[in-house]
Amino acid sequence: MSCSNRQSWRSVINRYLRTLPPLETLITFEAVGRHASFTGAAGELFLTQSAVSKQMRQLEDCMGVPLFERKPRGVKLTSAGDELLMTVNVLLTTMYQSVTRIRNVHQSNAVSVLATHALAQFWLFPKLIEFNKAYPDIAVHVHAMNEFDEASLNDFDVGVLYGSGQWPSLDSDFLLPEIVYAVAHPSLDVSGVETLEQLAQANLVQIDTCAWQCLDWHQWFGHFGIDFVARDKAPVFNQLTLAYRAVQQGMGIGLAWTFMADEALAKGELQRVTPFECVTGNGEFLVSLKHRKRSAAAEIFRQWLLGSMGD
Repeated sequence: MSCSNRQSWRSVINRYLRTLPPLETLITFEAVGRHASFTGAAGELFLTQSAVSKQMRQLEDCMGVPLFERKPRGVKLTSAGDELLMTVNVLLTTMYQSVTRIRNVHQSNAVSVLATHALAQFWLFPKLIEFNKAYPDIAVHVHAMNEFDEASLNDFDVGVLYGSGQWPSLDSDFLLPEIVYAVAHPSLDVSGVETLEQLAQANLVQIDTCAWQCLDWHQWFGHFGIDFVARDKAPVFNQLTLAYRAVQQGMGIGLAWTFMADEALAKGELQRVTPFECVTGNGEFLVSLKHRKRSAAAEIFRQWLLGSMGD
């Protein structure tokens, strides 16, 4: 490496070190945000409460804004804390999955799986828990990303791919239909939203889908013959998981897929907004490369996952 290249690389590293908080503080912050408690996070991470408190003060100093409201019993995230937690959740999950895949993808008794962030979090993860109980000797490594196609499967045993089910280079088995409807937090008053026209005028959480294939409000309303234009001040997220979390926090009405929201609706954690739902005709398919024989572990996982769809 030349002297100029070394200096450029050092400049990049120094910029990250000056700007980004230490990784351990972000890991601790995620645990604090999840538990809403320094004590709960300390117990999970095997740290003292004072160590957690010190790390959170360090993180707040680095960010330059308060992230918590200290309460007599636990802590509550500020708006800045909520925003940071959404980002940290995605980044830590992505980093963990990437590191795990790189480290373990070549193990003989392992299965590498590619899926979108939302499907991996809300649908696949609970099934992996059950698979692990049935086959504890097979390690499943999930890599989540939103923008992938047939060629992406070259690095994975199987994947869950969205579309019509017709891919020249892939074997595919149908898993889930795409059904999308509007939801909101139960605390949000949506009593005045009964028609599609009224829904179009409501505070809708937007999904920026310019970088990947995903239904947005414009397409959803288009399914019903309505030309929708988003409000200028509507909240916008480029990840479905972030938009869904915003809905869970009561920021507005959002789109939800059945695999994400059916259970939350049944538990009363979300409410339907109007009975309208979009059935696109597409769906999620379990796929693998036609020209490559699946490993024994991958075939066991495939057969188990397909068999679990009747549960």
